[in-house]
Amino acid sequence: MNSTSEVKKSYFHLLSFFLKDEKIESRYVSCLLKWGIQLGIDISNTKDLENATNLFVNPTQKAEKVEALYHLVYMIYLDKVMEDVELEVASVYAEKLGFQKSLVGDLFKSIATAKYDQYTPQTVKKEVEDFLKIQGY
Repeated sequence: MNSTSEVKKSYFHLLSFFLKDEKIESRYVSCLLKWGIQLGIDISNTKDLENATNLFVNPTQKAEKVEALYHLVYMIYLDKVMEDVELEVASVYAEKLGFQKSLVGDLFKSIATAKYDQYTPQTVKKEVEDFLKIQGY
């Protein structure tokens, strides 16, 4: 079971990944800020945000990558509304984690068609793990 602190840590890794680019699309920024607010990140503490640019470490272990992917899905499910930009941000990051673009696309398509109200964090994690197993990852 993932704790909120683990998801928040993943959020800062995600934020760091995007902040390393000199140019970031404003719609990505909006999505990242929305997730931060939904996770209860205190954005008034700008020092945390400034330090976030140094946090990204690309996971090397399969379990870490799967966990990071699950956290992406978790963030998408936070408000029970899946937006195209959320899937786009998650896809860009998942590819950076080493997942194939087609696998990521298929995973997010399956998530998009799921009934949100039937899922708990535990069932979402199981869905991600099962999907990756079926795909041979």
